Amino acid sequence: MKFKLIMVLVRPEKTDEAVSVMRKAGATGDTIIRARGSGMREVKTFLGLNIEGQNELILVLSEENTVSTLLDSLKKVIPFDEPGNGIAFVLPVDQVIGLDSQLQKLRDQARDSYF
Repeated sequence: MKFKLIMVLVRPEKTDEAVSVMRKAGATGDTIIRARGSGMREVKTFLGLNIEGQNELILVLSEENTVSTLLDSLKKVIPFDEPGNGIAFVLPVDQVIGLDSQLQKLRDQARDSYF
């Protein structure tokens, strides 16, 4: 089995919706991390403190054959083509340990995606 890591950076008010649609599309789990960063726009400050909104980083480890389905589901609820709404990208995963409890479900998903 080959895996990919889907990384989705969105505003906190969109996190639950993003996770929900990916779960419905077959994601078996996720990790959410609070994040902040800067893009092309100048960061707003007040008395030296960053007042830009916080973001959340959603991490989803997925069997490679379900990645497109998960990304397609995300595009239905997050307008990524509009500035400031987030970004999603996929990274290869070379090795995985600790998934024994989920492997049968992942095998079933991989089998179903082939047929």
